Amino acid sequence: MKPFMFIMAPVETRSGYGDHSRDLITSLIEMDMFDIKIKGVKWGNTPMTGLDLSRDDHMEIEKRLYHEQGLNVQPDVMIHIGVPNEFQNWGKFNIGITAGIETTQCSADWLQGCNKMDMIIVPSEHAKDVFEKTVFEQKDENTGNTIGTLKCEKPIHVLFEGVNTDIFHKTTEKDDEVEKIMSEVDGDCFLFIGHWLKGEMGQDRKDVSGLIKVFCETFKGLKKPPSLVIKTSGADFSHIDRRDIRSKIQQVKSTVGQGNLPDVYFIHGDMTEKQMNHLYNHSKVKSHISFTKGEGYGRPLAEASCSGKLVMAPKWSGHVDFLDPKFTILFSGNLTPVHDTAVWEGVIDKGSAWFTVDYAVASTMLKNFYNNQKAYKSRGHKQAKHINQNFSLDKMKEKFKEMVEKEFPKTAKQIDIKLPDLPTMELPTLRSS
Repeated sequence: MKPFMFIMAPVETRSGYGDHSRDLITSLIEMDMFDIKIKGVKWGNTPMTGLDLSRDDHMEIEKRLYHEQGLNVQPDVMIHIGVPNEFQNWGKFNIGITAGIETTQCSADWLQGCNKMDMIIVPSEHAKDVFEKTVFEQKDENTGNTIGTLKCEKPIHVLFEGVNTDIFHKTTEKDDEVEKIMSEVDGDCFLFIGHWLKGEMGQDRKDVSGLIKVFCETFKGLKKPPSLVIKTSGADFSHIDRRDIRSKIQQVKSTVGQGNLPDVYFIHGDMTEKQMNHLYNHSKVKSHISFTKGEGYGRPLAEASCSGKLVMAPKWSGHVDFLDPKFTILFSGNLTPVHDTAVWEGVIDKGSAWFTVDYAVASTMLKNFYNNQKAYKSRGHKQAKHINQNFSLDKMKEKFKEMVEKEFPKTAKQIDIKLPDLPTMELPTLRSS
């Protein structure tokens, strides 16, 4: 009899957490070590269209979805994939898996959630470091003396988010829908992928506004400047969201002034993984660029790397695990306080810090790359090889299997108990990984 494993995860959602959940669960199914049941949960406003039932691996997930309202048998192993303040610990051994944190400090709620579990898994050394170094002190109101501390008491393991190189790879094939979209783009372009979340100009987490401003200022006045293509949303694909982002783009461009400004093209809406790969590989795309202030991992940057195009990103947080500085351009900058307009209670704490790119240095590097593209051509190919050799989905599965065999308990005996009814999870609208 196999041990019973119960998994709570946003496995049906089209989100970064959904992608990560499907990869991990597929890996566990392939190990064939556990009797697996899966309780799907929502992930903000993201669509519940993540399972493609034409795929055998997704069918295996669908067959294990648990639709009952409660549990009467205690799981030998429970895995909860999500944000730590939502972690449930109904198993004999409980594992929390999270994309981690983009700033220098996680919330007290997250530490408390982690401490409910027996083991934590995060995707990057940055995330592990922040969880281990965040400490809250409890002070005596009268004396001011420290009477207690809150920190992560449980072991934290790093397991990167592997890229499916069967899907994400260099290709010259074309997708009709992607070609239709990119036919509007005039000439060479830089590509950005990521959500445009809350925060004043220059203060949103991915710093989309800062990227647009710097890009327009850098290439302003050229007879034929390159374009910037951004595939973004405010974490949903509504008409209101599309309208709001168009307005934000115009607001940013208005701060640059008059002159021959580069075009900024906006892609909004859902795309399949194969379509995303065609977008990454499109002949008009010369580089993948991000000014992100912080990533728990940075999955789109890893996927984009597989195209062989040059990747440009800040030299801080989760993505530096897989972006080799010899094969990419990593922007310098400084840690800066999270702006009040970007604070997200329970997720991005007031008083924490994240990374802000040195705009002047970034502008110089953008110009240098664009004027000397041939000199950088080999970097992109070497970074793609680096991902294939070290950060592929197959490599992730190998490492995960080793972790499971070493760290997970080997019990199979069931205990009949009355467990609480499973809650309907309403998670916060969060980032892509």
